[in-house]
Order: sequence, then C-alpha cells, then structure tokens
Amino acid sequence: MPPHAPNDQAHARLVLPPPEGTEALFDEALLELLADLGRRFRAPVDRLIENRQAVQARLDAGGTLDFPAETRAIRESDWTVAPIPADLQDRRVEITGPVDRKMIINALNSGARVFMADFEDSSTPSWFNMVHGQQNLHDAARGTIDYTAPNGKHYALGDDPAVLIARPRGWHLDEKHVQVDDRPIPGGLFDAACFVHHNARTLLDKGSGPYLYLPKLESRHEAALWEEALSRIEQVVGLEPGTVKVTVLIETLPAAFEMDEILYALKQRIVGLNCGRWDYIFSYIKRFRNHPDKVLPDREQVSMTVPFLKAYSQLLIQTCHRRGAFAMGGMAAQIPIKNDPEANEAALAKVRADKKREASEGHDGTWVAHPGLIPIAMEIFDEYLHGANQLNKLRRDVEVSAADLVRPTEGTITEAGVRGNIRVAIEYLAAWLDGQGCVPIRHLMEDAATAEISRAQLWQWIRHEAGRLDDGRDIDAELVRGWQAEIVQELRAEGGVGDQLDAAAELLDHVTHSDDFIEFITLPAYDRLD
Repeated sequence: MPPHAPNDQAHARLVLPPPEGTEALFDEALLELLADLGRRFRAPVDRLIENRQAVQARLDAGGTLDFPAETRAIRESDWTVAPIPADLQDRRVEITGPVDRKMIINALNSGARVFMADFEDSSTPSWFNMVHGQQNLHDAARGTIDYTAPNGKHYALGDDPAVLIARPRGWHLDEKHVQVDDRPIPGGLFDAACFVHHNARTLLDKGSGPYLYLPKLESRHEAALWEEALSRIEQVVGLEPGTVKVTVLIETLPAAFEMDEILYALKQRIVGLNCGRWDYIFSYIKRFRNHPDKVLPDREQVSMTVPFLKAYSQLLIQTCHRRGAFAMGGMAAQIPIKNDPEANEAALAKVRADKKREASEGHDGTWVAHPGLIPIAMEIFDEYLHGANQLNKLRRDVEVSAADLVRPTEGTITEAGVRGNIRVAIEYLAAWLDGQGCVPIRHLMEDAATAEISRAQLWQWIRHEAGRLDDGRDIDAELVRGWQAEIVQELRAEGGVGDQLDAAAELLDHVTHSDDFIEFITLPAYDRLD
C-alpha cells in the first residue's frame, strides 16, 4: 500500500505524496500515530487558539496582564524540575538554523554545544521543506548525513557533533498536507511525532535523546497540552514517561506571566526556558496593539536594556534557577562582514556587549545564528561560567512586578525606521515565499520574527497618534503606501530579490492595512504555498 494512498480511518491521509527519496518515512506506524494525535488533539488545539483571542479581546478593551491569582500556590511553593540529561548540562553556546541538509551538517560541525534544527520561524513550511527536513534529521541522528554541493564540495559530519534539538511548529500552524478526518493536523504535532518516532531510539542508544524546543506558548494550558501530546507519543512509540525532553521559548508576552506554571506543567521533561527576544517584542506589540501608551519606537531602539525586556530576561533567570532549570539567552543575528573591517568590528562589539550582559546576569547559554560568532560567545561564557552552567546563581536580588513587564518604552520613530521596516519585511517575505525561511539581509540572519515585528509596528504606527515621526509628520496609510511603492521599485532595480517581490509587497500591504490585526503573517503566507 503506497504511503500516500491510505484512506483508512486508522491512518492519517497525505494530501500530496512524499517528496522523492522520503517515502520510507511514512511507515504504517507513523501514519497511525498521526491519526491518533489528530483525533485526540485537534479540538483542544482549536480551543487554545480561541482562548488566545479571548485574552486579546480583554486587552483590546483596555485590560492588562498579571500573574494568575489562581496559581499563586505553584509560584510560592518549593519544587524543581526532573533531573537534566548529561549531554544537556552544558549549553553555553547554541546555534540555530533551518532544516536544510548542508546547513544541518555545518551547524552540527560548528563547535557549538547544541544545534537547534528549526521547522518553525527559519524554515518556509512547504511540504518539500518539512518532509526533507525530517529525512535530514533522520540521517543526522544516525551520523550518515552528507551532502555534495553543485561545485563538487562534499560535506559530512565530524567526530564531535553538537547535541541535536528540533523545534517543531507552534500551536497556531497546521500541516495542511496531512489530514485526519478531513482536517489538517497541527503542524507541531506532525513535526514532533515524526522526529520522535524515527529518531528517539537511535539518539538514546548514542547517549542522547529526543530533545525539542517548544515555540510560541502563551499559557500554562498550552504547556499542559504539549505535556499530554508528548506523553501520548511516548506511550505509542514505547518510551518511558519523560524521555522526550523540552526547552520552552518564552517568546510571547502572556507566557512571561506564567513561567513558573509552564515549568510546573512540563516538570517531568522540561530542562529550561529561552529568551526568544525578537518574537517577544512582536508579541508585546500584538497584544497591546490598541494601547496608545505601548507604541514602540524604531525597532533598532528596542534593545534588551529597555525596562520591559530587562525585567523579562532577569525574571526568567530567577524563575528557572529556582526550579533547577536552565535560563537560555537570546539570539545574536549578526553575520561577519568580510569586506569592511571597521563595520565588522562595530557589529562584533555589539555581540560582545550583548553576550557579556547575558552571561553576567546569569544565563546558562546563548544563541548565535552564524558559526563565526561561536568563538566570541564561547569566550565570554567561558569567562563567567564556573562549571557547566550557572544554576547556582539564584538572582534573589531580582524583583519584577507585573507593571515592570509591560512598562512603556521611550524613543523616537524615524523615516529611516519606517522605511527599514518596509524594506526588510518585503525582502524577507519574498525569500520566504520562494522557500527560504532563513535569510541574510544587510549582515543579519533574519527569520520570520523580524518580518513580524516590522509589519506589526507599521500597523500600530498608522493607527495611533503616537505613531508620529520625529520630524512631526503623521504616519498614515498614504505615507506608508507611498514609501512601499518606492521601495519596491528600488528592490526591482537592484535585483536579487527573486520573482516573489510583487507577491511579498501585496502580502505586506494586506497585513499592514487590514482593519483586523492578522495574528501571524505566516498564516496568510502559508495559504500561498503548495
């Protein structure tokens, strides 16, 4: 029976056949597992998404966020997470990237302690990309992954690869090519089930395990659903409870108010939380989109030293270390600038300052997007880590209130900032629609979070009186559309953007000028993929 053919109720149905060379991934056991997960969790996932909208409605009506009164006992009682595996004890530098075959090999060989293979924000979720990504991780787990480039250069794993962690998609994203009872399966369940089903035993036999990074959670309820889903996967695959270990990205504003609760919901398997700073900024804008006092200045002015981000980072460290979990720092997106030593040194100085801040405050590790930044980050964390991690740095001096986490940010909005948002959003979306979700743009490695921040700021600036340029001009739809038209012409003249330029500009215009704030730009973008 061909793997794309079954229409039996016991199997998930593949809308498209597997890409050539990946057919063996879709064995009968996996199709049965996907069907089981689809039936058990489709409705609960839908309810969680509805709950996000209920939270948004309260915020739109003028409400704010606070630590939940009903979970005070969890926050105030003493408990810790389960013991952490040996190969995750030292995570001082992690590199991230898409599930492209050559990039996986380079990342695993990079010298970083951990590689996070990303099915989410740095991968366009085409059927081809997602399934080939699973095949690539299947081969990487077994040490057999290799790649020969068109120029004949051969890539293969070295002797001491980084620890592999996979990031599945968030609850908001579906995998439309896998249907259960005529409904798409949640994308994260597809990604996690495939990865664990095929690789758990192999990784465990090598002294590692099936490790995941969980993105975009907004509440303890979403963490609890992941716990239920992963427990079910373990049961079906035949793994001991708690075998699948997870790190959760705190990259949404509501999640920052429930960090203890998220750790508690996943305490048998969670090993840490991560400061997903770029998506966190996007979430701040999105959730407070109707609050004129929360309008943010130019994106470049919103650094980790502004009050609401500093509070979030320090609270994450304090919360994690109290519970015996790791507190991971955020991304350095810079790419070394080979042809301009002065500009390169200025960029690297920013990286050094950011990593020194993280290490000195107590983070146990950090993220980089390019192998060239690993030695810098490693040197700084080597200086501050007296051992494998900083779990003993409890940060009892930190006091963060609910008001601190939502404090407004001062700054200015400039023409260069507005134009920069328009330009980077179009450039990124053009690449995303063309199948590339991790894009080098002006010496930064950008993923979907940059486009999300950029378009969210445009939407907010247009709609609030605080959206005024530093020279006094109002930022309105006419101004933004005029600048967008100019930027499209500039990009067309420059070349190199690809054949999705007009589609990207149309998509940006749609999400920027829609009366309703579209929750994620990747949702209407996904509708445009095969």
